[in-house]
Amino acid sequence: MNVVGIAVLVGTLALATVVGLVLRARDGRVRAGGTASGGWALAGAPPAGDDRVLLLQLSSPVCAPCRQTAGVLGRLSARTPGVVHREVDVADRPDVARELGVMRTPTVVAFDRAGTELGRISGVPRVAELEAVLAPELDRT
Repeated sequence: MNVVGIAVLVGTLALATVVGLVLRARDGRVRAGGTASGGWALAGAPPAGDDRVLLLQLSSPVCAPCRQTAGVLGRLSARTPGVVHREVDVADRPDVARELGVMRTPTVVAFDRAGTELGRISGVPRVAELEAVLAPELDRT
């Protein structure tokens, strides 16, 4: 192997490492300010009674982090009044992923009662950060 080949290899490995570290740092973080709407309709159920927030999880059948995310969101919705968790399998409902611009699973999109996006998370959610984003919506009277 010549010097140019080694330089290209080292450069490629360095770039891949940086990209991996950036993606890892973003994994599970809430990104606010999305523009999606109609979340309850996409989930196939309108809000009932005191439902304030919908956590719409887009998953795939072969996704191990999707199962972990479902557990985290299930526990959060069970202990937090007004929070509803619905899971959509993108293999069965690719239209939902397309509508929301989702490119990986798990992705969770949080919607308010009107169906407007509050934020989204790719990867397993960081619960404290998610709770902080949802708190203003849950505190409204």
